[in-house]
Amino acid sequence: MFDFIPIEHYTFFYYQILLVFLIGILLHAIILEIDDIRNTRFLKVFGYVSLVFVLLYMGLRPIHSVFVDMTMYAYSFERYVDGNPLEVTEDFGFYWFLEFSAKVMSVGQFFFVCSLLYVVPLYLLCVRWFKAYWFYAFFAFIVSFSFWAYGTNGIRNGLATSLFLLALSFKDKKVVLWTLLLISLLLHKTMILPLFAFIVSSIYNKSQTYLFLWGFSIVVSLVVGNFFVEYLEALGVNDRRFEQYFTDEIDEAITKTGFRWDFLLYSATGVFAGWYYIYKKKFLDATYEQLFNMYLIANAFWILVIRANFTNRFAYLSWFMLALIIFYPILKEQLFKQHHRMVSSILLLYFMFTYIFNVILVK
Repeated sequence: MFDFIPIEHYTFFYYQILLVFLIGILLHAIILEIDDIRNTRFLKVFGYVSLVFVLLYMGLRPIHSVFVDMTMYAYSFERYVDGNPLEVTEDFGFYWFLEFSAKVMSVGQFFFVCSLLYVVPLYLLCVRWFKAYWFYAFFAFIVSFSFWAYGTNGIRNGLATSLFLLALSFKDKKVVLWTLLLISLLLHKTMILPLFAFIVSSIYNKSQTYLFLWGFSIVVSLVVGNFFVEYLEALGVNDRRFEQYFTDEIDEAITKTGFRWDFLLYSATGVFAGWYYIYKKKFLDATYEQLFNMYLIANAFWILVIRANFTNRFAYLSWFMLALIIFYPILKEQLFKQHHRMVSSILLLYFMFTYIFNVILVK
């Protein structure tokens, strides 16, 4: 469907289309109040257009080595079709899903279904939590720093995090909640960290403590250096993929090690946002406070292993919640005098970080 776009410009084109959507949001914020019927009508139309665009553009992308993990999954898929059994030693849920798909659909259809399972849960979550303003939250998700990468490359992890977030919107329906959480864990075992954060914050949900622990984790990481990296490397010695996160020397741009102040600064935007909403704006919402605490727990773990190769993969275990940490309060309550302009301004800043790192600096 999009074969006319050169593969080397495929990701670039994605962000250009999103930039057009953003301009529409900004223009409406200048001339209309957020609850104006003309604005809510615009949100509904642009929301569904963006949903269809992302599903088609991501789901029908070419199978190409530029999307590294995609070619690996395509290879496994085709091997199974040819009669070779899958060698499943981890993430059983994903490979059961791949095996079933290989029996009933083509490899191209499989990747489209993966996109559906990645994108639609985020749409459902946004509708359930934010009603008429769901498009703002959904747009924040699809312009997030890691969204495109985990829909086209780190597919297992992307599927797992989307279902995990959807599960959180069913806290009042325990069977649905825990079913989705279990599926998330079966799709990608690293979801044990967000699941741990969810359980701990369900038992103790005071942000002051987690804020202190997050700040303390920075001090500890600076002082002890590679201690936690070496310790977890030893624990992961029987898991080749886990071990790779620490020891492989692949692409310097990806595996750059050291204390990642740039990534820490990005993570700190969520910490500042949560602190500001809860303590300065007095935004009182138990669900949001738990989300914030989960983010702090998962991000603190990443800080302890911040020097690892592929450190962004550990950071993603908190970053996938960042859109909610930043936008949940301002889509639930009008916290500012020029609220619509403030929402659009924050969206602009949020998008520009992604655009600078994924388009301008890459180019």
